[in-house]
Amino acid sequence: MKKNNTSGEIPSLKEMSTFRTKVLRWFNRNGRKYPWRDTTDPFRVLIAEMMLRRTKADQVKPVYEQLFKEFPDVEALADAENQKIEKILYPLGLKWRTPAFGLVVRELKEKYHCRVPDKREELKKLPGVGEYVAGAVLSVGYGKKEWIVDSNIVRVFKRYFGIETSKEGRRDRHVIEMAKMYVSCKNPGKANLAILDFAALVCMPKNPGCGKCPLKKECVYVSGRLT
Repeated sequence: MKKNNTSGEIPSLKEMSTFRTKVLRWFNRNGRKYPWRDTTDPFRVLIAEMMLRRTKADQVKPVYEQLFKEFPDVEALADAENQKIEKILYPLGLKWRTPAFGLVVRELKEKYHCRVPDKREELKKLPGVGEYVAGAVLSVGYGKKEWIVDSNIVRVFKRYFGIETSKEGRRDRHVIEMAKMYVSCKNPGKANLAILDFAALVCMPKNPGCGKCPLKKECVYVSGRLT
């Protein structure tokens, strides 16, 4: 793939594999530790992703732990009173979360017999579950080679590979194809977590840590060929 790519061309499998290997190597040393990363329970992954929406992970951690201490599974949460859930979720703000949780867990109990669906299209039918959350649940909770894309991942791809994107880059076909290629590995859930942490801790929107970046030798952004 040519650097400073403006044609929507995607990198080769070899280029993506090299990129992923370096990101995972960095993640093994520097990845963040959170309780929802210590489980492969799809339900706990789903709830964590709903909590993390527009909310910092450090703020979510105590709320996540309290919620599952009180209500350890789908059935317990589905049968819980809204007031109790609302009290636990209160520190996170965003009042839509309490009714959203109620809708999701009741549907899981009534329609799926307390089991989280293991297919993207089924997951997306759950209230408040879109492409990103579905991909996270499937890759982390089920170990499936399912992609995720958000603005952070778009930024990393754009900088490193020199691709052009639209304003809504996470919807671009070539970006999604790159995400699918990136996650075609032995441990897709770990790979997805790795690139998210890399975007948060190294390849930040402002003042990225290019000097300490393990990818800087091949990065189009660092080389100055990306404006």
